[in-house]
Amino acid sequence: MVVPELRPWRAAGPHVARIADAVRPRLARAAETVRPRLARVAAAVGPRSARPDRPGSPRVPRVARPKTWQFTATAATAGLALSAGVVTAAGPWDSSGQRTAERDRAVAMEAARGADHGGTRAHAGTPPRGSQAVPPAVSVLTGLGGTATTVKSAPGGEALGAVLDPLLRDPALGSRSVAVVDVATGERLYGTGSGKALTPASTTKIATAVAALSAMGADHRLTTRAVYEPDTEEVVLVGGGDPTLTARKDAGGLASLRDLAERTAAALAKRGVREVTLSYDTTLYKGTTIHPIGVNPNIAAVTPLMVDEARTDNSTSGPAPRVADPAADAARTFGDLLKEHGVRATPPGPSKATTRASTLATVSSPPLAVLVERMLTNSDNDLAEALARHTALATGESADFAGAGAAITARLKQLGLSPKGVDVKDGSGLDRRDKLTADLLTALLVKAGDPAHPELRPALTGLPVAGFTGTLAGRYTDGAAGVVRAKTGTLTGVNTLAGTVVDKDGRLLAFAFLANGTTAPTAAQSALDKAATALAACGCR
Repeated sequence: MVVPELRPWRAAGPHVARIADAVRPRLARAAETVRPRLARVAAAVGPRSARPDRPGSPRVPRVARPKTWQFTATAATAGLALSAGVVTAAGPWDSSGQRTAERDRAVAMEAARGADHGGTRAHAGTPPRGSQAVPPAVSVLTGLGGTATTVKSAPGGEALGAVLDPLLRDPALGSRSVAVVDVATGERLYGTGSGKALTPASTTKIATAVAALSAMGADHRLTTRAVYEPDTEEVVLVGGGDPTLTARKDAGGLASLRDLAERTAAALAKRGVREVTLSYDTTLYKGTTIHPIGVNPNIAAVTPLMVDEARTDNSTSGPAPRVADPAADAARTFGDLLKEHGVRATPPGPSKATTRASTLATVSSPPLAVLVERMLTNSDNDLAEALARHTALATGESADFAGAGAAITARLKQLGLSPKGVDVKDGSGLDRRDKLTADLLTALLVKAGDPAHPELRPALTGLPVAGFTGTLAGRYTDGAAGVVRAKTGTLTGVNTLAGTVVDKDGRLLAFAFLANGTTAPTAAQSALDKAATALAACGCR
């Protein structure tokens, strides 16, 4: 059978060319670094006539656990053209070939990662400050000394089973739902309990990402407004559901509360107003603001108005102490900033902007594509819940937990995905009542790579890179670093992993490993990582 060619990756050609030009000098240096090690290996293998790449020559036994550099010289090299198509199709990339979210949001490699919701360190997910540089994208592909090999046919189910079955039968994994799918064709190559609905933990964010992008489009932005009520001479800060709104002096491309205050003060000055009653409007969302898990450092109160995700420790990701009332805190900060620009404001209180109010100033978030990448890379729970509510608003559902879950499910149905067994209770995966299947998660990843849905591509480009970014920064340091891209999920008794991998022959595969009832989280996480590493090393025909 002839496997259909991956037409969607052709469109990425110009992007790949620009990236190749940018990284060529670094690749040359990397080749010089790797050459001595390759020479030693060649010497150990023996003369050329005895090498396994020559027809009829003896076969060299495969090493059970290849090292990182060997992966980059095989699976990464073989899959360069294919994986580059996925990653570059949506971007955004900077001039060095570094994906924007990876450049801005990568996490320090020396810190252990993977427990999305159970971390004890307040700064566990915060990128390092100071001189320590985030590894550039080219580091993910270190050792690319040659050209990509021809992409072969998809792996066979029996061969995959022979590799994965022993690893996934690890008793540390408890109950499992597992699927491996060929992204080119959407064909399921391997599955065990793939239709079983289990608690997905933070891999729920993949569904949230696809639903939000489908409902609003990759260019959608979240807007925060300051309006003026002429009858009461009241300034109302209207929350637009942007948890990335920042009060930091360096906004870093995010919507800035400082800019909003400066523009608001300038607009008031034109009206001759120097003293106002300050209020804030949080009516965009409905229902309770407290997540079902209760007050927790992994998530702030869910409100459409907050600054810097209501963090009190200057962190930018990971667990952190939060202010009790994010909206009131944001309004007080706004009042202080107005004062710096010559406008006196009363202590703020809750209100609702009327239709008579005129807009004084607005600030908008980065595009939804960037927000989705940030959400996935950092496993950002606050952003996930915000995007779930905006999905509800965009589709006519109530902007509360129930409405957001219904909206996500409805969008997946509209994309032609089966909702069998699916039960979405929140956007972040913190709710243990969430239920997804491995079949659905892999279908979501395949759909995100569908050329008919380019707006969904950030659901792939935002996935953490093994050994380099986000919640995978501290994993795969002696395995498939740079080859596996996946969303992690961790709750007590729950370990999950779902993403993409380029196998030994350059085939792009989507996989989902869900394990519930795990009793040893470290052992369970290690078992899932071994399975993903084996998938990367496997031609499996």
